[in-house]
Amino acid sequence: MIRMTYGAAMPANARNWTAVWRRNYLAWRKVALASLLGNLADPMTNLLGLGFGLGLIVGSVNGTSYIDFLVGGMVATSAMTSASFETIYATFARMHTQRTWEAMLCTQLTLGDILLGEVAWAASKAVLAGSGITIVAAGLGYAAWPSMLYALPAIALTGFVFASLAMVIVSLAPSYDYFVFYQTLILTPMVFLCGAVFPITQLPAAFQLVAALLPLEHSIELIRPAMLGRPAASVGTHIGALCIYAVAPFLLSVALLLRRLMR
Repeated sequence: MIRMTYGAAMPANARNWTAVWRRNYLAWRKVALASLLGNLADPMTNLLGLGFGLGLIVGSVNGTSYIDFLVGGMVATSAMTSASFETIYATFARMHTQRTWEAMLCTQLTLGDILLGEVAWAASKAVLAGSGITIVAAGLGYAAWPSMLYALPAIALTGFVFASLAMVIVSLAPSYDYFVFYQTLILTPMVFLCGAVFPITQLPAAFQLVAALLPLEHSIELIRPAMLGRPAASVGTHIGALCIYAVAPFLLSVALLLRRLMR
């Protein structure tokens, strides 16, 4: 019976999730400009502030200027934060406060359809945020054109990964107050451990091992070479790791949210 219940909660088909995505898009379109500016402000501040400020002290990193090195990290970080915040705040509101999910579940949509639509929407927001920084960086001459276009699939995959991870947090958190722990204890340390602002080779060996297990490190290893116009190493390994991080938390969140909604 448990298996049947879980199976019934999975996505019904390959297209139902698009209705959820479209619903979120239509709601977001009313505040699109403010949302885009908000997504770009923090990473652009870090990029220009650290790039021009700290960059004068650091000089070159791995044969390139520090600000060029920083661009790839900021693009990946922007995709991570955009997908995460969209999920833990907007998605949580639709589930918990606004009770939008209850109305959706009265239709032919399954819980899996709703979750897939929410994750896809959060990944779309990540693509917008990452692409915005990429365009600005290219305009300022800090990204290689047109090789940076190869970073777009990695940005989208990064969005899926962190939306799925954040969905697990959403399924466990009783209120908004708990999300600050995820931000300060998981997301922020990941930025410094995974090579977003300095090479992970500067870390102690133990921390390098930890970084190799974190999704942001795999994302940066795919995005940074594309931004610099360089070939990426171990592409299959990084893509495989990100796919695992995208799928496994999604399946877990279906089970956790099914149990939560049935209480």
